[in-house]
Amino acid sequence: MYAIVEHQGFQYRVTPDQVLQVSLTDGDPGSKLTFDRVLFLHDGTNAKVGAPVVENAAVEAEVVGHGRGKKVIVGKFKRRKDYRRKKGHRQDYTEVRIKAIRG
Repeated sequence: MYAIVEHQGFQYRVTPDQVLQVSLTDGDPGSKLTFDRVLFLHDGTNAKVGAPVVENAAVEAEVVGHGRGKKVIVGKFKRRKDYRRKKGHRQDYTEVRIKAIRG
């Protein structure tokens, strides 16, 4: 069984007991989180496609923790102009464990 959910503009393919990193979300470690926007649901034999979301479907998750991703280096360069800029960025994320897929 798996589902495709939308959270803060991003789409994630989730299965039960999966741990994944989503965009930073409020919640202390151990608190529950519910994804209501289920776009697709597959239970092994039947598939439900939402228009735009599947009715009465939800994915329940538990917040595991928060963190920051690997550093991404962004550079600007213009040839022959002695122009170089280097900047780093680390994206914040929330790690969640999928508990159940309902629908």
